[in-house]
Amino acid sequence: MWQAVRDESALGSIGVLTVGTRGTAGPGEALLKVRGGTEAYIAWSERPLPRGTQVLAVTARGPRTVEVVPWPEDPLDVLDAIEPS
Repeated sequence: MWQAVRDESALGSIGVLTVGTRGTAGPGEALLKVRGGTEAYIAWSERPLPRGTQVLAVTARGPRTVEVVPWPEDPLDVLDAIEPS
């Protein structure tokens, strides 16, 4: 009997949405940097994300399917927004 296998090699990969996600209403598509190349994955997100958004793959949902979150072009920019205490 055939069984679906999660592809966890994409976890932690950064990529770009080629098709925007619709949040819980439906997936989009992300091109992720994986295994020394770029591969297409079905991408789900909690909230809608537009095409062209840079994303980080955080959860494997099945074969070639990942959950993504927005990821800044330069992650260090996030530190600039933190106020020193």
